[in-house]
Amino acid sequence: MLDFDEVGMPRLLSVNVGLPRDVTWNGKTVRTAIWKSPVDGRRMVRKLDIDGDAQADLAGHGGENRAVFVYQMDSYHYWETFLSRSDFTFGQFGENFTVEGLSDADVCIGDRYRIGDAIFEVSQPRVTCYRVGIRMNEPRMPALLVEHHRPGFYFRVLQEGEVGAGDDIVKIADGPERMTVAEVDALLYLPGQTTEQLQRALRVSALSKGWQGSFEAMLEQDSSQTKLGNPGLAYEAQAPAWQGFRQMRVARIQKESDNVTSLVLAPADGQTLPLFQAGQFVVMRMLVDPNKPPVLRSYSLSDLPAADHLRISVKSEPNGVGSSFLCNRAREGDVLDVSAPRGSFTLHPSQNPVVLLSAGVGATPVMAMLHALAAKKSQREIWWIYGARNRAEHPFAEESRSLLKQLSRGRAYVVYSKPTASDVAGTDFDAPGHIDIALLEKIGVSLGSDFYLCGPPSFLKSMLDGLQTWGVPAGRVHTEIFGSLDAVTPGMAQVANAPHLPQGPPGSGPSVSFARSGITAAWDPKFASLLELAEACDVPVRWSCRTGVCHTCMTGLIAGSIVYDPEPLERPAPGNVLVCCSQPSAAVTLDL
Repeated sequence: MLDFDEVGMPRLLSVNVGLPRDVTWNGKTVRTAIWKSPVDGRRMVRKLDIDGDAQADLAGHGGENRAVFVYQMDSYHYWETFLSRSDFTFGQFGENFTVEGLSDADVCIGDRYRIGDAIFEVSQPRVTCYRVGIRMNEPRMPALLVEHHRPGFYFRVLQEGEVGAGDDIVKIADGPERMTVAEVDALLYLPGQTTEQLQRALRVSALSKGWQGSFEAMLEQDSSQTKLGNPGLAYEAQAPAWQGFRQMRVARIQKESDNVTSLVLAPADGQTLPLFQAGQFVVMRMLVDPNKPPVLRSYSLSDLPAADHLRISVKSEPNGVGSSFLCNRAREGDVLDVSAPRGSFTLHPSQNPVVLLSAGVGATPVMAMLHALAAKKSQREIWWIYGARNRAEHPFAEESRSLLKQLSRGRAYVVYSKPTASDVAGTDFDAPGHIDIALLEKIGVSLGSDFYLCGPPSFLKSMLDGLQTWGVPAGRVHTEIFGSLDAVTPGMAQVANAPHLPQGPPGSGPSVSFARSGITAAWDPKFASLLELAEACDVPVRWSCRTGVCHTCMTGLIAGSIVYDPEPLERPAPGNVLVCCSQPSAAVTLDL
């Protein structure tokens, strides 16, 4: 058991370093540098780290704002009592500096200290992830650190220099606003924030840009008088208009091109539909085979938001079960199950030029945006840039031209990758080829535009890489992805296996349907959470803390109901669920 009394001047008790290593956890290999060990003598502290130290996950740790992690002996003693443990060693919490003094309740963001030859500034609280739970052999630890107001904090290095155990910690400047580490940490992760607190935090220039961005998002929502979860952790669009599925009748079927068909859907009960946001999607539940579970597929809405109908536009895929059913078997008058519109791929308020950039059937959500801009007679510069193979596979050709004529600053550029002899350049399309950054520069697209992208994965990757290289800020680039989202599994190699039912005998609990992945499995209590079931099915998932803190795992709850165990620190908005700490209480459909 470590034993130090906190009296007198704050003091550096231990300098701890560690290099990335592979550890086995839950049958998986995790790359982590959270194991830190004390060093003898003095060590050089540099702008990005300490000599002999490194980080495995640079997305979540490291960098100038997170160069040195600090944890306090007072918190060591607190956790020894709370967890009934006496096995802690220096570096137990993954910290670089174990200190006497400097409690999270006293230290403020922006405070500056001299330790040895180096000068430091407090930049942010620690962002806890699941790896501290591995190191502590306590899965709840990420949530406990926040809930008990003992996260620890990061230093940025203002002046490089040598430090060593025993050095005094001398405060040389107070941070503005005097907001403590514990207060700022709670402001992001716990409910009960006030506008005044958010405004104060944003006046602290020393606070790292990532935390500032989170507080700006929270302040924006606070000013709108709406409460939708925690936008500082995850962007949540308006709550879905209804839970589960609603019966809708196929009112009209229209062929848009050789391979795209639109279906206009009207409420079967004749009741008015709440208006959705242009760019959102619905989930369709289709009984393709009476002897098999229903098929779930997501389709973007492609029309102007209206109170009496929705329109989806579906590309017929050779082996697509859902698309073949809708394009070849659906008839006017048929009744289908439709979820409420949802999704965050929506137009953001701005006066910047708008670039609607799509390829193939990726035109569907941006077509709805074009409708919305035309209906408002938008005065923004609006670009419709689209790529198809040829005229036969060019949906919405006349519709998009008609809408652009209603916009005083609407412009279009269409490219065909494989035009036929009958396709007329200057009439059907503007040029052969593909969309790339060189094309955007050539036709005069502004670097300061807001970009909305949708299309095949290769198209999205190419354009996202190109826009980043071109210098477009990430906040001005918005994408919609058909199919499963990219997984976020920090510290683990991603294995792209096709989704499948979990191994072993089926469970006896409620059915869990993963809409994007097309998998329905019976719940088995051997899984601690919906996240664990998804992992057992190789469904792509996103997570970080695994204890209901960070909201990285937030997922759309299309239908059904869940319970939380453990209870998250703050619940997401209605219509969403944190899969890392929830279990189904009835059959559920998840947007995974």
